[in-house]
Amino acid sequence: MKSLSERDQKHLWHPLTQHKLHPKMLGIVKAKGVVLYDEQGKEYIDGISSWYTCMYGHCNDAIIAKVYAQMQQLDQVVFSGFTHEPAIALSEALISLLPSNQEKLFFSDNGSTSTEIGIKMALQYHHNKGKKRTVLLAFEDGFHGDTFGAMSVSSLSVYNGPFEDYFIDVKRIPVPTDDNIGSLLHELEKTLDLDAIAGFIYEPLVQGAAAMKMHRAEHLEKILKVIKSHGVLAIADEVMTGFGKTGRHFASDYMVVKPDIICMSKALTAGMLPMAVTSCTQEVYDAFYSDEIAKGLFHGHTYTANPLACAAALAGIELLTSEGIQKNIGQIIQWHQEFDAEIKDHPKVASTRQIGIIYALDLNIAMERYGNVRDRLFKHFMDSGVFLRPLGNTIYILAPYITTKEQMQKIYNSIKEVLNSF
Repeated sequence: MKSLSERDQKHLWHPLTQHKLHPKMLGIVKAKGVVLYDEQGKEYIDGISSWYTCMYGHCNDAIIAKVYAQMQQLDQVVFSGFTHEPAIALSEALISLLPSNQEKLFFSDNGSTSTEIGIKMALQYHHNKGKKRTVLLAFEDGFHGDTFGAMSVSSLSVYNGPFEDYFIDVKRIPVPTDDNIGSLLHELEKTLDLDAIAGFIYEPLVQGAAAMKMHRAEHLEKILKVIKSHGVLAIADEVMTGFGKTGRHFASDYMVVKPDIICMSKALTAGMLPMAVTSCTQEVYDAFYSDEIAKGLFHGHTYTANPLACAAALAGIELLTSEGIQKNIGQIIQWHQEFDAEIKDHPKVASTRQIGIIYALDLNIAMERYGNVRDRLFKHFMDSGVFLRPLGNTIYILAPYITTKEQMQKIYNSIKEVLNSF
C-alpha cells in the first residue's frame, strides 16, 4: 500500500510550497494535546500550535464535547435572514472579551477574509459619508492575508509579486522604533494632511510573517492618536496575536487608544474549525445603517457563523478565561524568560525578543527566507521530534498553552543543539 506521502503527490497542491523543490509532504495521522503523530508512528511536539490555532492543544476533549453536542442540534444554516443561539452566545462572549469600544461583529471564514472585510469597512465607511478617501495606510513588512485587499496592504513580495499591478492604493510607513518614532510621526502628519487615507491596518505589537518582528506599545499608541485625530479608522489585525498570545486577551489591550475595527481568526475556534470575525465600533456600524440598501455591507460567505464553529469558539473562550489556562500562560512566559537568559549571549544569537508566550531569536547567520540553511534548520527540528517553522534566520516558539515544562524543554534543547551546530 502506498504511503500518505506518495498518494499526496498525485493530486494535491500545498500552500506556500514550490513542489519542484519540495515534492514530499509528511503524512500526519493523529494529533492529541501538544503532539503530532506521523504515519510511521513518530511524534512531534507542535511548537507553533499549527500556525497559531490549536492554543489549547489538539483534539481538546472539552471543545470536542461542545462541538459534538452542537452537531446533534444544528449543523449549518444560512446566516442571511436567520440567526441561532451559538452565534448569539458567541457574540456576547466575544464582546465581553474585546476592547470596550467594540460593539458589532461580522462573521467570515478565515484570517484573510477577516482583514478583507476590515478593509472594505474602512473604505465604505467614508464612501457612505460622502467622503473620497481611497488610500490605506499600512506598516512596511506587514502581512494581512492572501485575498486581493489583504495582499494590497501586505508588503512581503514573495507572496505578492505577480499581483502588485492590481492592488488598491496603499501608503506604507516604517515600523516604529526608539530611533525613528519622532521622524515617523512628523512624516505621518504630512501624509494625513492630504486627507486621502481611509484606514490604517496594522498587526499590533507583533508582525508574524515578518519573522515575529516586534514594536513597542507606546510607539504604536502615538501613531494611533495621530491617525485618529485625522479621522482615519484604525484596523487591528489580531488574527495571529489575539486570544492570549501576547499575555493579554488581545494585543490591543496594551494601548489606551483602541482600534475601530478588529480582525480575528486562527485561535478564535481553537484550531477545531475555520471561522473568522471582524468587529467594529457602533460608529462604524452606524455609517452602514441606512434606508439605502446600497449603503449596507454586501459581503457574505456560505458558512458565515457556522453553528459548529461558533460552538468551538465558545468552548475556546471558556478555556482561555479559565484559571488553569491563565496560570499556564504565566508559566510559559517565565520559562521563555529563563531560556532567553541562558542563550541570548550565545555567539550564534544576533538578537532575541518576547511578548507573552511568543518567543523569537535571530541567528547570527546570513540566510534566505526560503533556502538550504532554512531547510537544514527545519529538518533538524523535525528529526528531533519538534515542529518549528523558521522564518529566514528567525527561530520562534508559539506553543500551545497546555505545553508541559518537559515538552518545552525539549523544544529549548533542540534550539540549543542548532546553535551549537553552526
